[in-house]
Amino acid sequence: MIEIVKAAGWPIWPLLLASVISVALIIERLVALRHAKVVPAGLLQRAVGEFRRGADNDKLLEELERHSPLGQVLAAGLRNVGSSREIMKESIVEAGSAVAHELNRYLTTLGTIASISPLMGLFGTVVGMIEIFGSQSPTGANPQQLAHGISIALYNTGFGIFIAVPCLIFWRHFRALVDTFVVEMEQQAIRLVEYMHGERK
Repeated sequence: MIEIVKAAGWPIWPLLLASVISVALIIERLVALRHAKVVPAGLLQRAVGEFRRGADNDKLLEELERHSPLGQVLAAGLRNVGSSREIMKESIVEAGSAVAHELNRYLTTLGTIASISPLMGLFGTVVGMIEIFGSQSPTGANPQQLAHGISIALYNTGFGIFIAVPCLIFWRHFRALVDTFVVEMEQQAIRLVEYMHGERK
């Protein structure tokens, strides 16, 4: 690996940095965007049941907010349960926007890395081509410099594509996952409004 980095020259260092950042972001999002963590099963029914019992609703709402992103949305609705249906919905929409923004955290960075990695690889290719042309002289070509220029060009291009492909796959996967979570939370929030306004049992 060290030999490859040496052969690829200095343009490989920004690509290595981008690869480390992308791996860290992918691991963090894989942990953060688990279904059980974002939209836990049975949370709506449990929250409504405990809220109706009314033992300590303030404590319940605080626990809901800390519990999960879905809990934050449900807690916002339950805080305004005494208000009209429209106000309750507005509070849920506001909380939902904040939660959706939080779920999309780091995805822009991951998408940016997926977009610029091939360009950084192309920059390495250009540097390698300059090295190749620099190896030419009136007396002939310098084989060592020529080989080094080819190494820089090929390694950087390949590494740029190697980084971009998984980043793009995970970026699209996480975007689709967040969209699915947002739809599920919207459905749960609608059920909450209907439960609390007596339209569902």
